[in-house]
Amino acid sequence: MSWFDTILKPIMWCVAWIMYGAHKFFSLVHINNSVSWVLSIVVLVVVMRCIMIPLFVKQIKSSRNMQLIQPEIQKLQRKYKGKTDPVSRRRQQEEMMELYRKAGSNPLSGCWPILAQSPLFFALFRVLYSLGQVADGTYKNGTVKSIGPIDAKVAADVVDSNVFGAPLSATFMNPATWAGAPAVTVRVVTVVLIVLMSATTFTTQRQLTMKNMPQSAMDNPMFRTQKIMLFMMPVIFAVSGVNFPIGVLIYWLTTNLWSMGQQFIVIRNMPAPGSEAERRMQARKAKKHPEQLDKDGAGGSSEASPAAPAGQRQQPKRTTRSQRKSSASGPETAGKAPAAAAQGKAAPAKPAKAAEPTEPAAPAEAETKAATPTPPSKTSGQRTQPKNTSRKQRKK
Repeated sequence: MSWFDTILKPIMWCVAWIMYGAHKFFSLVHINNSVSWVLSIVVLVVVMRCIMIPLFVKQIKSSRNMQLIQPEIQKLQRKYKGKTDPVSRRRQQEEMMELYRKAGSNPLSGCWPILAQSPLFFALFRVLYSLGQVADGTYKNGTVKSIGPIDAKVAADVVDSNVFGAPLSATFMNPATWAGAPAVTVRVVTVVLIVLMSATTFTTQRQLTMKNMPQSAMDNPMFRTQKIMLFMMPVIFAVSGVNFPIGVLIYWLTTNLWSMGQQFIVIRNMPAPGSEAERRMQARKAKKHPEQLDKDGAGGSSEASPAAPAGQRQQPKRTTRSQRKSSASGPETAGKAPAAAAQGKAAPAKPAKAAEPTEPAAPAEAETKAATPTPPSKTSGQRTQPKNTSRKQRKK
């Protein structure tokens, strides 16, 4: 595995320095040597996870967006169901990628934290696995004397440290790494760590899939795959954990505990819309501030009551032509009618013009009309009937 160590050399160097610095700090406060090396692995996890917080936040946002667009993805799948020709498949992929782009999500976002910490995980595995060789001076055939600050003396100190009697570099399947520790002790400690590691992994995945997923996103192939992985991942860890050193199992258990606590805080305070976690958050808010809920409810009812008739269609009223004209002209036209009526009453009768010989009855008719006072204007609701007038009267 010398080529693997060459690839991981920069990361192994960082891991060695973090563990060495943490061990030195805990030694200054007079903590036991074995406990200080275990705590140095915990510090390594804390440093690594703090660096990964922005990546974790991005993963949460992308995962939430993926849950929200699941109905659109299902519609797209039903649209192209049964279409296996290359053109339809290409269009389906293009439309699906367009959905991902608009939602700002990525199907591979859930793998980013695992991919990001995988190099660190393997680097720690190689550091712990190589401690015995560094202590004996046989690491890389004696050509390399140390891994960062961990030289032969420090490596021997790490090999001598243990967890409940099991060395940090011991593995379940390799008796050569037990360093004289009883086989039962090494195997019992390994099994307990594997069980705890599997339980924390199951709990983390369960609270993510069962509590923080809306009901609309539970009826799709992606959710069924996550539900299968919920039970498969602990089994995979149990099978592969027997090949890892105890120090790596401590690292894995610590990072699972961190993930579980981090997920709990995020789900409790920022649940996915429509999920069970959101309903619980609303119930906690209602229980903590009932007066605010009552105020909101009263305000909502008072605002909703006048808005109720708005849903009904208002029937138009029947109006005459004169009413429509008066409403369009406004108060100005309404004020002119009384004034005209008053003017008609007060105006003196004008003398009629000389009648033409062809129409002798016109002057008498005009004189009679001038002597008669103008009647007041009718209400706007009534239509004025036209009167029969002669051509000469219309000219006047």
